[in-house]
Parts: sequence; structure tokens; C-alpha cells
Amino acid sequence: MNRRAHGSFRLIGSAVVGALLLTGCGGASGSDVTLKLVAADYGDDEATSSRPYWEDLAKRFEAANPKIKVKVEVVSWNDIDKRVAELIKSGSSPDLVQTGGFADQVAAKRLYPAADVLSMETQANISEGFAHAGQVLGTQYGIPFVSSSRVFFYNKAIFQKAGITAPPATWSELKADADKIKAKVPGVTPYALPLGPEEAQGESMMWAMSGGGALSDDVGNYSIDSPQNLATFSWLRSNLVEAHLTYPDPGTVDRKTAFNDFATGKVAMLNGHPSLLGKATAAKVDFGTAAIPRKDGVGKTGTLGVADWMMAFKANGHKLEIKQLLNFVYAKENTLAFDEKYNLLPVTQDTLAEMSSNGKHEDLKQFLAVLPNASFYPLGDPAWEQVSSKIKKEIAHAVTGDAKQVLGGLQEAAVAEAKRVR
Repeated sequence: MNRRAHGSFRLIGSAVVGALLLTGCGGASGSDVTLKLVAADYGDDEATSSRPYWEDLAKRFEAANPKIKVKVEVVSWNDIDKRVAELIKSGSSPDLVQTGGFADQVAAKRLYPAADVLSMETQANISEGFAHAGQVLGTQYGIPFVSSSRVFFYNKAIFQKAGITAPPATWSELKADADKIKAKVPGVTPYALPLGPEEAQGESMMWAMSGGGALSDDVGNYSIDSPQNLATFSWLRSNLVEAHLTYPDPGTVDRKTAFNDFATGKVAMLNGHPSLLGKATAAKVDFGTAAIPRKDGVGKTGTLGVADWMMAFKANGHKLEIKQLLNFVYAKENTLAFDEKYNLLPVTQDTLAEMSSNGKHEDLKQFLAVLPNASFYPLGDPAWEQVSSKIKKEIAHAVTGDAKQVLGGLQEAAVAEAKRVR
């Protein structure tokens, strides 16, 4: 889950310190090889930086594989894509990159298929939904690294003041609860609807799913202006925005602002990812989590899944060495350590089983439960990056203006972009 998006898990805020670069050069058969890996740093500052994790992993890997060397350099999350592009342009391509997407590199024909650089055991251990989300035209290139899912958060203290005894399970219940909060707890925004450019595509997809729709169909065709989505965004305009039960202009509010407002008691309900757990707990908010409410009798019961990805580059011809390193990276002790350090969700079955059963992650229970059935952005579509960018900028107008016109325009642009790049 991209900390800039997602959510997108682009799970959870977007504060970043750096990314990791394991650098060097290859050699002839039998000589030492140094793999280059660029990987995002998930810490908020030097104290929480991912650097110590990767330095320790590299040291242990080198001890077990003395002919493969690893060197570490830290780069900002905000600069990771630029850094990778610079390396490729200068002829110093990385061997591995861990970041928020992969489709553009697949389109440029730079990557090994996942099957070429993962053992059969490691492949089988990756959760099926994530493996499928990493595919482009039926072949997996994106290797999931960490993930996030979304659940519904609510402020128990505000609910009690409003006389609400349980979280809403349907849209009609959410609307009724929001009305009670507005009437009985002044100064509180009943439901946060962050459709600002930080992660509008995430909030939009969650609402589309809960209304029985989607942003794209099962074979990758965009369905932004489907009848289901038109009904969903029309409902949001009529029942939340025009009823003054959310922010006056959701398009000006980013996820970060909504999370901060929830943590300070200014918002009663919202959809959130695991990073909100720590923020709300630190602020001593009495909160609960539940499944995302869905349209009465229609909406899907799943959730939005967001993952960050590992990619294996062909340029240096280090396929065997990459395979050795990746199989080490995805060993349970290493994935568990990273996921627990950052309160993220696993992408491998053994780590999911461990985190679900060891009793140390009760706060993640709701997120872990919905993870296996999560739905993802169309990450394998090379058009998605541009489509997502346009959604971020424009979809908020669908809840303040003409939903049909806005969604239709987005659909037309998405289809045109898909034709251009495919």
C-alpha cells in the first residue's frame, strides 16, 4: 500500500523519509555479484526509518550467500520513481525495485516474470488475490511486498452521545446515524468523505464497491460511468453532501486531514486503513471498527486492498542472484518483522496465519479478516496511472455537481488512455 496514495494501502499517511538502494555491479560466472535494489522507506523519520531493517537483512543474506553483495543507500519516497528513472537512463539499472506500482515497467519490457525469480514455494505462499493483482495480460510481474485493507471507523463516544448503539451496516443506517450525530453532537462532521487529490481514487472505489459497482470490470475494461456508480455518487450528493453531513466540499479534503479530524474528535465516521489505528490510539480516541457499510441489499461485502510491489529487472542479467535474494526477503521471519514494525498487512499466507493467530494483533483483526477477499485497483493496466490521476482531480465534482457528466467524462478519458497505451 503506497503511503502516498493508499492506499494505495495506497495502509495506510504519506509522510516519508527515504528509500533503500542496494547497489553494485555484476561479474563473470563464479565472481562476486552485487544486486541493486531500490525499496521504499516506510518510516516517518530517522528513528522509524526502514534502513535498519534492510541493513540487517542484507547482512544476514550476505553471510549466507558470500558471492552476492549488498550495499545500502537511502532516498526519499517522493523521489523514488525519479531515482529509478535516472538509474535506468544512465545505464545503471537496478535489479530490484520495491515501490507503489509496476505496469509502466512491464510496458517498457524491463521486468522478469515473477515465476522466473521466485521459487515454487515462495510463489505458492503468496496470497492468490495479490498474485492475481500483480498480473499483466495473464502473467504476473508485480510481486506484492506489503498490503493494506480498509474498514469502517467510528467514534464510540460520539455514538453514545447521539444515542447510537451499533455501527451502521447499510447506507440507510449510515444516513440515519449521521442525522442523529448532526442533531445531537454539534461541531462534529458526521461522516468524512475525503475526495481530495491525495486518495480520491481509494474513497471512490470503496463507495463504488459498496454500491454494487466498480471502477473496472473483471477483464480490465473501465466502468466508471456504470449505472451502479451513477446511483452511488448521486446518493452521496443527495444524502451526505447536500444534507450537510460531510465536508462542504469533499474535493478540498485529503485523507490526511480526515484522519487528523477523526483523531481529534471532529469526525464521527470514516473509512480508514491500519495507520489510523495508531493515530487514533495515540490520541486516546474511544473508537471501533466494522465492515464498510453497503447499499441495502446490493453492495459488495469485500473491501479495497492496496499493495506495494517488488519488481525484478532484466537489464543486468542477474536472474539467479535475484531469485536467491527474493526467496530470502519473503521468508516468514523477514516478512513478519517488517509487517509488525510498520503495522502493515501481510501478502504471504504463512505470515497472515501467524499474525491472525499469535494474539499480538487484535487491533488488526478486522483488517486481516477482510484481506483475503479484497479487491484491487487495475494495477496491471499501463493506463491506470493516468486514469487514477484524472480521477483524483475530478471525481469529487460527481458529489457536488452533475454525476452523469463527471463520470461520463472520466470514462471517456479512461477508454482513450487505455487505447493509447495498450
